[in-house]
Amino acid sequence: MWQSQLKGYKAFLSLERSLSKNSIDAYLRDVKKLISFFILKDSSPSLGQIELDDLQQFLQYLNELGLAAGSQARIISGLKSFFYYLLQEEEISASPAEFLEAPKLSRKLPEVLSIADVDKFLTSIDVSTEKGTRDKAICETLYSCGLRISEVSDLLISNFYADAGFIRVIGKGNKERLVPIGSQAIKFVNLYLDNYRNKIVAKKDYNDSLFLSKRGKALSRTMLFYIIKDTAKKAGIEKNVYPHSFRHSFATHLIEGGADLRAVQEMLGHESITTTEIYTHLDKSFLRETIAMHHPRYKNKE
Repeated sequence: MWQSQLKGYKAFLSLERSLSKNSIDAYLRDVKKLISFFILKDSSPSLGQIELDDLQQFLQYLNELGLAAGSQARIISGLKSFFYYLLQEEEISASPAEFLEAPKLSRKLPEVLSIADVDKFLTSIDVSTEKGTRDKAICETLYSCGLRISEVSDLLISNFYADAGFIRVIGKGNKERLVPIGSQAIKFVNLYLDNYRNKIVAKKDYNDSLFLSKRGKALSRTMLFYIIKDTAKKAGIEKNVYPHSFRHSFATHLIEGGADLRAVQEMLGHESITTTEIYTHLDKSFLRETIAMHHPRYKNKE
């Protein structure tokens, strides 16, 4: 069902939108969920026959499956993208998803590690072993730079500028950005490069990959996730720690320390500053101190 359109849509996502393989796979899965829904209904409409009511029934089906509101919203976003592509290709005359409303999302704040938690986590890693040196370099980089897990997996040696104190990161949509990297992270990345990385025979296409598995391939997101979970367990941290915890903590600790929101947005690679604003959940005393220090009317009053 719709195989030729899916093939064209995949090319559109790759060539015109420059999305990563993981993002493309996610968009295609969204459309395939809709196809599975029609198959379940014993229906096989052409793309031009699909109406808003069909998509609303699909949304109700997802809701009955117990799918979280966030997951439903993401699927709807994927479908809107698919029908937009079909509209541009003149395969349909109007998008049935144009007025499809996603469920309202509560803006849940991510769980953040305290500075003490981060210290406890990082100091628990045994750097007397080659694997420990690698894992320490990974975790220091995660927290120092606030990277996404896929960005850590894709880091290249040629994009590590130790002398300048920066790394070049390839983010969503293959967009590149320069991110400062701290001295501790630089120290352990260099230790890893000198004492571990150079002993691994890299597979084809992975010669420049920074963090490698024993088999010579870039560490997968699954392996990075396991490293974080295993380290947190050994460190005795009871919070639910996962790779993104360090990205959340990086942003929160910077903003709580008085960092400019635009600068944090740039380092995180957020397209919209609205996304970055989720990290401004600061305590009232910090906000009052900030306004008292910088607002002219408060200064005059004092």
